[in-house]
Amino acid sequence: MAHFAKIDENNIVTEVIVVDNNEAPNEEIGIAFIGSLGLTGTWKQTSYNTRGGIHYGENREPDNGVALRKNYASIGHIYDSHLDAFIPPTPYPSWVLDEQTCQWVAPVPRPQSDATTGYKWDEDSKSWVAFTKTQPTA
Repeated sequence: MAHFAKIDENNIVTEVIVVDNNEAPNEEIGIAFIGSLGLTGTWKQTSYNTRGGIHYGENREPDNGVALRKNYASIGHIYDSHLDAFIPPTPYPSWVLDEQTCQWVAPVPRPQSDATTGYKWDEDSKSWVAFTKTQPTA
């Protein structure tokens, strides 16, 4: 199945639809098909299997597929025409965009979690704060 994202005048994704591959063997034909359904606006193809500029196969491992537009588009993502990429909303004001992956990166690397300790970002201190993971009860 092919996926297409509708972007508004501010390049914000407002809708994502699925089109049968027979109707969208490429982006241009897919956009024409969408128009034939009476759906208006600006549409860009997106890949459900793309994250951080890497295409993932059915086994969720990177493969040789085309990493289309860096990230799978979701409502609220921004389409950057200069990078030809879908960028998720920034999770925190202090994070910076990695233009290679079009993912947001904390200004400080996250410490390694283990079985009992995880880390969450604290924007006020601009640091990772440890927390104890709860164990499921039987």
